[in-house]
Amino acid sequence: MKSQHFYKGNLNLKDKIIVVTGSAGMPGSIGHNIIFALASEGAIPVLLDRNARGFEYESQLREQGLDSKFYQTDLSDADQIKTSIEKLSAHYGRIDAIINNVGVNDGVSLEDSVEDFMYSLKLNLVSFYATVKYALPLLKKSRGNILNVGSKVAITGQGGTSGYAAAKGGVLGLTREWAVDLIKYGIRSNALIIAESYTPAYENWIETLDDGAEKLKAIKKTIPFENRMTTTQEIADTVLFTISEKSSHTTGQFIFVDGGYVHLDRALLPAKN
Repeated sequence: MKSQHFYKGNLNLKDKIIVVTGSAGMPGSIGHNIIFALASEGAIPVLLDRNARGFEYESQLREQGLDSKFYQTDLSDADQIKTSIEKLSAHYGRIDAIINNVGVNDGVSLEDSVEDFMYSLKLNLVSFYATVKYALPLLKKSRGNILNVGSKVAITGQGGTSGYAAAKGGVLGLTREWAVDLIKYGIRSNALIIAESYTPAYENWIETLDDGAEKLKAIKKTIPFENRMTTTQEIADTVLFTISEKSSHTTGQFIFVDGGYVHLDRALLPAKN
């Protein structure tokens, strides 16, 4: 017997079929928070990721009475994406939104091989294109929408991560191109841009540093609003609002969820002691 679940329902996402890539990250990750935030609205998250952790999340979602499915997919492989989209299309018969969330800041720099650079593009950019391309017939049918998760690295640079920076810059280009190209079908396309968010992967990186606590403290000081990192729940909440009908006249936009990190005056930062 399926368990009873009480949905918030504030965003009118109930029973919407939402495809989420990069959705089998560690508990507390952006993808993890997105799929369970969708579930809290009664939406049906469909998971695409290569990590087998997705089977556990599928089980948890189904225990809530949702017809969620996990399609284990190497998102650097366009053929696997095509196969997964075909399978989920046959099962559900529609797609209401795509959240392209996969992203790995892999540190592929100018010192690395062209092959490594190309792999970074396949995972962090080409996967976005392939997912939308193969899902497009159903997106047209539903007049659905696309939300691409981007990074401030595309705007500010970072150093030592040419592959990721190029890919995330491309994601912004695709976001605006799709907003223009798909407007005739009533399909919206937006990007969410993240700066400093305390994900499990970020925490793991901090723990590898000899002065991790001091480094984290210094990073927080560079974030103007409240001198803290963006939570993954705040990101998930903004994602849900953007794909919902509450944001029905928003398209072609780059939405920064970063506490003012990218744009606000540096004079707002705390004075150095």
